[in-house]
Amino acid sequence: MNMTFVIAIWAALGAATLFLAVYRMIFVTHNEEDVLRLAPGEEGAARQQVAVAKRVKGIDRWGETMTVVFAVIGLGLASLYLYQAWENPNPGPNNFYRMNTPGK
Repeated sequence: MNMTFVIAIWAALGAATLFLAVYRMIFVTHNEEDVLRLAPGEEGAARQQVAVAKRVKGIDRWGETMTVVFAVIGLGLASLYLYQAWENPNPGPNNFYRMNTPGK
């Protein structure tokens, strides 16, 4: 597997996690109320608050899962990079001409 492909997936997952966090913030700002509706005649508002709470709970569950996966993949990429640096500490200059010149 190509390393660039894994890094691209990791970056896309990070962007999706950030998007989900912003979506949650906007959703909560527009839909959640600070007042708990329990008075008679406010049953509709109470049902709406329960539905909003369920949706926020689902968004939070997805956000936590995506954050953990993002962190695990990031740590794996960092460890792979450090392992490669440990195995080959001085790769020399990346000279395209030197690498592709026929042997003397």
